[in-house]
Amino acid sequence: MSVWIGIDLGTQSVRAMAVAGDGRVLGTGSRPLTSHRDGPRHEQDPEQWWRGLAAATREAMSAVRAPVEGVAVAATSGTILLTDASGRPVTPALMYDDRRADATLANEAGGQVWDRLGYRRMQPNWALPKLLWLLRDAPAGVRLTHQNDFVNRRLTGHAVATDLSNALKTGVDLIEERWPLDVFDTLRVPREILPDVVRPGTRLGAVCAAAAEETGLPAGTPVIAGTTDGCAAQLGAGALRPGSWNSVLGTTLVLKGVTKELIHDPLGVVYSHRAPDGSWLPGGASSTGAGALTRDLPGRDLNALSAEAATRGLNALTAGAAARHLDAAATRSPDGLSAEAATRGLSPAVTYPLVSRGERFPFAAPDAETFTLGRPADDVERYAAILLGAAFVERLCFDYLDLLGAPVDGEIVLTGGATKSAYWTQLRADVLERPVTLRENAEPALGMAVLAGGDPASMIRTRAVVEPSGGRLREPYLRFVAELERRGWLDATAAAHARERTTDR
Repeated sequence: MSVWIGIDLGTQSVRAMAVAGDGRVLGTGSRPLTSHRDGPRHEQDPEQWWRGLAAATREAMSAVRAPVEGVAVAATSGTILLTDASGRPVTPALMYDDRRADATLANEAGGQVWDRLGYRRMQPNWALPKLLWLLRDAPAGVRLTHQNDFVNRRLTGHAVATDLSNALKTGVDLIEERWPLDVFDTLRVPREILPDVVRPGTRLGAVCAAAAEETGLPAGTPVIAGTTDGCAAQLGAGALRPGSWNSVLGTTLVLKGVTKELIHDPLGVVYSHRAPDGSWLPGGASSTGAGALTRDLPGRDLNALSAEAATRGLNALTAGAAARHLDAAATRSPDGLSAEAATRGLSPAVTYPLVSRGERFPFAAPDAETFTLGRPADDVERYAAILLGAAFVERLCFDYLDLLGAPVDGEIVLTGGATKSAYWTQLRADVLERPVTLRENAEPALGMAVLAGGDPASMIRTRAVVEPSGGRLREPYLRFVAELERRGWLDATAAAHARERTTDR
């Protein structure tokens, strides 16, 4: 029996997992990480990454007696620092959401490249603007280092290449698979500070003796180029074939899929990573999600609300009998919702559940804000309205991806905290009018174990497939789309396409 080690280097913790070839988790370990936040500033001590990784990996390895075939590390996208030639930190690490930089110069110099790559423009928290910010006061001889580059160097004992996934937000040309040196020359970024770039899944070296002593990994274990945490989660979810998608619903909603060709988005809300096999991994991150529950229902037991919602039959909105009552209602309340449904205790309210002001996907609307269609009578109905709204946003994301030409007819794998609610999972299947798949384990660390060389067909296990119940939620979905369009957030072309896909089913 062989074992692969996957490591997820996140913001709040580092997690290591030892996975057998049949998907059994033989050992896990984790250690907390701390950050310094102050307004737009968000920094971490890179040395803390290594200490946490070494301790977590040693814990995961404590019960492993089988040969270790490889190790790979996932890291947060856009987190960078400067190191000296020996790999020691020269600056703190600027985390993925540090916003002290300005993207203007990067976009002026590289706009044509970014447009060709499909995302059109960089944001201030992307890595290239942060690199320019760090280089203002940097001494000579520094090196650009991404979060997982730092720990991969410690694992191997020598300088390593960076992977295309983590280098995306630093401006790497994913089509040519190299740095756009003319852009970096224009920005006066010295070429010698840039690491080589390789695809995720490329061997970078082997665990050196010093790292073996600290981590418990056998010396000589292959160290494999990893990827960003989002792509690692997609690998762990098993969304690996063109047309398949991983929908991650936690605090916010993130979709990531697989396409054979690069997707170009005129709005720039969808951008693509490069897969190990050369295909593309498009995705987008919405500002909606379960974070609205804790904000709008503070202190409430969400599990109890979910159980009560199911018991009351609020989910009967998705049942045929309730839908017939909605469709047959002759009277409508002023906001267009069924008066009869309200009298029967079937709240058709829908909340657009933004976690914070502004939307990023499936449309760009910095002024977007939460709204509710209908009048929830109590916390249970407010809870159900938020869940329904998140499911509608998820469907609209797929409608928009279809508009861009992305295949969306493959398996949909749901992951994230929302899958703990059977009520919400069924609602999402009903809204999508598609079966949805739940995995036994879809952690980013598992994705890295797969990338390190494990067989995904054996290591990724399905827990359940949830079929749609045959409910009819098209009318409230179309009202939701119309309201987004009326407010000027969703453009007419995207709204029309959503209506067309809905009515053609």
